[in-house]
Amino acid sequence: MPQNKDYTPQEVIALCLTYMNSEHVAFVKKAFDLANKAHEGQMRKSGEEYIMHPVQVAGILAELKMDPVTVATGFLHDVVEDTDYTYHQLAEIFSPEVADLVDGVTKLGKLKFKSKKEHQAENHRKMLLAMAQDVRVVLVKLADRLHNMRTLKHHKPEKQREIAKETLDIYAPLADRLGINRMKWELEDTSLRYMNPQQYYRIVHLMNSRREDRENYIDDAKGAIQASIDELGIEAQITGRPKHIYSIYKKMKSQKKQFSEIYDLLAIRIIVESIKDCYAVLGAIHTRWKPMPGRFKDYIAMPKANMYQSLHTTVLGPNATPLEVQIRTMKMHEIAEYGVAAHWAYKEGISKKLDNNELSQHISWFRDILELQDESRDASDFMDSIKQDIFKDKVYVFSPKGDVMELPSGSSTLDFAFHVHTEVGNKSMGAKVNGKIVPLNYKLKNGDIVEMLTSANSFGPSRDWLNYVNTSKAKNKIKRFFKTQEKEQNIERGKEILEKLLHDMDFNPKLILKKENVLKTAKRFNYLNEDDFYAAVGYGEVKSITVANRLTEKERKEREKDLVQIDETSNTIELKNKREPEKMKIRHEGGVVIQGADNLLIRVSKCCNPVPGDAIVGYITRGRGVSIHRVDCPNIQGTDDQANRLIDVEWESNDSKKEYNAELQIEGYDRSGFLNEILQVINSQTNKLSNVNGKLDKSGTAIVKVTLAIQNLKELEQIVDKVKTVPDVYSVKRITS
Repeated sequence: MPQNKDYTPQEVIALCLTYMNSEHVAFVKKAFDLANKAHEGQMRKSGEEYIMHPVQVAGILAELKMDPVTVATGFLHDVVEDTDYTYHQLAEIFSPEVADLVDGVTKLGKLKFKSKKEHQAENHRKMLLAMAQDVRVVLVKLADRLHNMRTLKHHKPEKQREIAKETLDIYAPLADRLGINRMKWELEDTSLRYMNPQQYYRIVHLMNSRREDRENYIDDAKGAIQASIDELGIEAQITGRPKHIYSIYKKMKSQKKQFSEIYDLLAIRIIVESIKDCYAVLGAIHTRWKPMPGRFKDYIAMPKANMYQSLHTTVLGPNATPLEVQIRTMKMHEIAEYGVAAHWAYKEGISKKLDNNELSQHISWFRDILELQDESRDASDFMDSIKQDIFKDKVYVFSPKGDVMELPSGSSTLDFAFHVHTEVGNKSMGAKVNGKIVPLNYKLKNGDIVEMLTSANSFGPSRDWLNYVNTSKAKNKIKRFFKTQEKEQNIERGKEILEKLLHDMDFNPKLILKKENVLKTAKRFNYLNEDDFYAAVGYGEVKSITVANRLTEKERKEREKDLVQIDETSNTIELKNKREPEKMKIRHEGGVVIQGADNLLIRVSKCCNPVPGDAIVGYITRGRGVSIHRVDCPNIQGTDDQANRLIDVEWESNDSKKEYNAELQIEGYDRSGFLNEILQVINSQTNKLSNVNGKLDKSGTAIVKVTLAIQNLKELEQIVDKVKTVPDVYSVKRITS
């Protein structure tokens, strides 16, 4: 791609004629004519006519051999934003396809935003979402930005730095992810020139001062390589190229080195006819010169996500000076230079439309853009996620089947699990890397073989996992689990609790739980919809017995059951259920309050060990007062007179330090140290462990039962979350005696 090439309109049309048929060239010419008319009288900051900018953008796209619609969009990309033409007019004059591309590139200039940063983020979000539908949107935008960078000298210094930073943050990484290296290098070098001119010109000066030495060195290396290749009888093109200025600057900064300490300033590129020839040439070079350890990369066997393929090696070349060599075929070279543009370039008079199915086979990260949009709070949050997950440096790891997975640098095994599939992440119990068990927060390195250990009986993600993951994608999926998974479970649980209670109260649940009745009752409890109301019942936020009484208020009045009597001769308790009972609170040392009852013996049941935070219910026993159970306790289900025996109870709201026993059953893969790790985790959370029991079932699964003292449900949940982080734990559940 020629740098700073200024095209005339005629040159752009002539360039199109080299690869388009006459009909398509006429379509492109029509776009120029309309743009020329629309921008008539408009000028750029440089003083030239505005139409020269769209002409250069179209010229850059024609260099990439893009299809007629894309080149036409290059001419038209500013028409809707800066002239009186509308989307609908472009759709009518050209096609909806052209209008959609122009709309995708157009800024959100007519909307009001709280800040300039928010406006910029929303523009980027709009472009990326449009790109996820059609990659040509970003190709036009990159061409637009490239020409703007070439003419940046006409802006004020402050504006130059602002645009250059945006280019480095957004557009150069986009060009890299799309594999368009020619654009990427020019965008990076030009950005550095305006952001840090002192370093830019210093590196240029140092490179020029040693140019003759480097050229002689490259000539010697090319001659030696050519001799080795001639012995193989392979046809090859051998060229030398200097490193780009920004890449040298980045290496100096990241490795804290001076320019004199950067040895691999030059690279040899060898282009051959076949993949077989690539490896043959690699062997010849390694035979002639000693390869440097850790500097060989096979991007042919393991291509980058942007389709880049090549062999890279660094050897101690002539005079034992490090020399980087790249070996590739001509097809690989086209993709290396032009990336996605080369893959979908207009060929043989056919304009190949880009569709998501084909796109997803080659650039899987496009799907991540849409996922990140769904999970983001606003445009700024979306762009932060894009920079973290899409533009960050990458690490390449293998699945157990040998598939290559690309993840942002710093990713953990949990990031890998959620990258594979949401359910793999949710059911993860541990991980193996290179055959060894590692923790879920293990940081992945290039070449790691990663296998996730999962269990269908997993308790699900722990909130601690948010500290173990590095990618926005994984964090969003973990958060979504707690938002949706728990809510769905609580909705179902709430429905089941109410249906059972209503049935035991001798009511037909289907009649009572009609939508209008549930909504009416939900509003009385300040819930806006059925799902939120059922979830509140399932979670224990509202007492199920109170809800059941409200739902059946009308029916109970009709039955005229104002008095419930239990025969004292049968050692039972008599309670009066008035329409408007006088509320009395009876406190028990266990922290339970009973509404509307007095002089009762109250005890907390040991069969289910309810703790503060659990949804509870009182059960009137024969001669032993009221026993307090969890609402899901099997011992209070299914009795004939249960409806008459259940009463409304709640936990007293106080800061009591009373402790309650809770039993947990932990299941997992039996291995050396498994029980010890579990006990260490529990002891790190509480010193109230009173009983431990372990055994193996027939399948070899380790089953560990522990009894511990806690003050409330929240404390128990925190302990459960910690236990779930122990590798090889399949499930953690609370049990009843």
